[in-house]
Amino acid sequence: MPRYFNLLDAEGFLPEVQRLVGSIKEQKEAYEQAETELTRISHRIAMAGGMVPPRQEIGRLRSEKDAAARTLKSAVERIQEIGCQLKDVELGLVDFPTLYRDQEVYLCWKAGESGIRFWHHIEDGYRGRREIDSEFISHHRGES
Repeated sequence: MPRYFNLLDAEGFLPEVQRLVGSIKEQKEAYEQAETELTRISHRIAMAGGMVPPRQEIGRLRSEKDAAARTLKSAVERIQEIGCQLKDVELGLVDFPTLYRDQEVYLCWKAGESGIRFWHHIEDGYRGRREIDSEFISHHRGES
């Protein structure tokens, strides 16, 4: 059963969510850079018809890649523990389940936004975002 947030509760978690999303973006980039370098080394070895591999560099890159993967996993798990959903790493898009007129919808935040200012129906997704207004605030609720 999902956790339902009211706007105030979701806003309370936003500083941590912002930090986690920033970490996820950084670690994803570090992981991809290490993977690219490892692939480059493999191609260089193959193109040379074999050679003594740079074991120290390969070990360092594998360690960096593994560390980034662990940190990524931990940050994603923490977002899930909070009860929100990471929808898009590149956009830094996170949804917080809430109830609006007794229907499950999402409070929607994107990296770079100063606060949670939008919501959308589940089936509408990011493109269906609507601005939070007084009518929404009056008729939404979190967990009782």
